[in-house]
Amino acid sequence: MKKSSLSLAVFAACFSQLSLAEGYKLFEQSVSAMGNAYAGRGAQITDATLVHSNPAALTQLNDAQLSGGLNLIHAETDYSQVAATSANGAPVLGRSNGKNSLNEIVPFVFYSNKVNDKLSLGGGFYVPFGLSGDYSDDWAGRYFADETEVQVLALSAVAAYQLSDNWSAGLGISVNRAEGTLSKFKDHNGLCELGTGINQLYRADVYNPLVCASHYSVSGDDFAVGYSLGLHGQLSAETKIALVYHSAVRFRLTGNSEITNTPILGAQVAGNSNFIVVAPTLPAISKATGKLALNPNLTEASQLALTTPASMALSLDQQINRQWSWQATVSWTGWSDFRSIDIVSASATPSISLSTQQPQNLNQPGYIGYIPEYWRDSWSAALGLSWQQQTNRMLKA
Repeated sequence: MKKSSLSLAVFAACFSQLSLAEGYKLFEQSVSAMGNAYAGRGAQITDATLVHSNPAALTQLNDAQLSGGLNLIHAETDYSQVAATSANGAPVLGRSNGKNSLNEIVPFVFYSNKVNDKLSLGGGFYVPFGLSGDYSDDWAGRYFADETEVQVLALSAVAAYQLSDNWSAGLGISVNRAEGTLSKFKDHNGLCELGTGINQLYRADVYNPLVCASHYSVSGDDFAVGYSLGLHGQLSAETKIALVYHSAVRFRLTGNSEITNTPILGAQVAGNSNFIVVAPTLPAISKATGKLALNPNLTEASQLALTTPASMALSLDQQINRQWSWQATVSWTGWSDFRSIDIVSASATPSISLSTQQPQNLNQPGYIGYIPEYWRDSWSAALGLSWQQQTNRMLKA
């Protein structure tokens, strides 16, 4: 008879606090493990979700197993007292208080089967990493971030082998597809904040309000392969232990960078009869409008390097009596491998990077964008309790 588990809301809420320390890593690949905040995951024998949490433990499952589910993630982030300055040191006008909300559905499905007494095979689809956020267009930090979305989908195939009566080993290979979007509003040396004050420099009414709507976005996708290693042991009749490693996966997202309403500098249109050039480093004036000349849209093929970090977990499942057991997990995630976001041109006919790679900007050939990251490795621990209320019903805390 198959077991069923009931996850109590209060303990799911405890897990949500844990997940905040895990960047954009997602744990939602198992309903059975969620009930006790994923304590003992990979050591406790549950269902086919072991394909991801510990492939080695599949040898402990009997017959074919199918497990699937949908998780709804709801998160709200409040920000307050936000203050920023433009490139020329002027305060950025905008909303200083606000809220971001996130509603995402995270699916998973896993299948496993016992080939013989020694060998078990399995496979699955899941979402190991994901993040999204969308700030108001008028918030004070709009030159830093607007919309952000990263999602990794994974298909995996695993094999488990019974090494001895008490120990099993497992290996998994995953094909991962990552897609992402980053965007922000552009600060063109404080032109938006300067506003009509630019007219004093030109001694004419040349201010173009569209410069405040200048917006940059980059999107791309890529496929990459990762692997997982697992070990499962039965130390005694009451004690199970697991050690699981998931590799880092390195992507190079390929897509397009796009920027709107970019000022056209005098040096770019020198000798062009359609523009009035005041100085090489100042925006030219369009003769058609009498305002600062803007390029409505520039697009350039680009690449963005993204690494999803390696992780390792040590788990324990300890049986107290026939009804009660406790679980524990200590896990590490190598977030320090996420050092920066580098957006580099992949175009033979560049447009955006002609400006962004200049010494006064990023000072790197082909660079369109660069965001340093200061992430550190994370450690987390979880402790749980399971009560086998009936043969086919288990409560977890």
